[in-house]
Amino acid sequence: MFPQHNVQHSFHTFYEEWVLRQENLLEQLLSLPDSDSEDQKRLSEQVLCHYQQYLEEKSKLADVDVFLLLSPTWLSAYERALLWIGDYKPSLILRLAAGAVEGLTSEQRERLDRVREETGRAEREVSEAMASAQESMASPTMVGLVRMLDGGITPREVESAIEGLKRALIRVSQRADELRASTMRKVVEILSPPQTVQFLAATIHFQMRVRRWSISD
Repeated sequence: MFPQHNVQHSFHTFYEEWVLRQENLLEQLLSLPDSDSEDQKRLSEQVLCHYQQYLEEKSKLADVDVFLLLSPTWLSAYERALLWIGDYKPSLILRLAAGAVEGLTSEQRERLDRVREETGRAEREVSEAMASAQESMASPTMVGLVRMLDGGITPREVESAIEGLKRALIRVSQRADELRASTMRKVVEILSPPQTVQFLAATIHFQMRVRRWSISD
């Protein structure tokens, strides 16, 4: 296993480069002409692939140190306070779509409402899974580890308990990221190319604004 500070430094470097690329994509989204649907589709797919790359790197990090993923040191305290299982809530994607996209038809709104309901149910299920994983930290073996008690708990039992917790947290983290990605894709499938550009620009702009606020504070 890699030392934690190496893992942290490696992902921090990736994230800084990823953010710069994201800012560049936002500039391109904002400069696209409304009438060029092919370029809109092409650039929108680039943005989605860019986001998928971030999720893939997070997955790699989780395999090495899931605890670091759930408390990301490359983000400010303000940014971390807004997170849900290592990233923003998928339901935020629906709120951004509803607030930023112009010209939604009644059919589109109905479809977005259905996605919102599905996403809300899935979020609750993932939250329950996270709560269950966290409750395992209060098991006798884990309590014994924290208190460093002698007797009754073997090193193998302690190691098994920690590995079990890690596996549970990795599974929950993966489910949360899968829900984020699927929600994003579902929204894009509902929107037209110009609306998708508006939506993706609003999503990136929100992330950039939060980051700037946290740095300025």
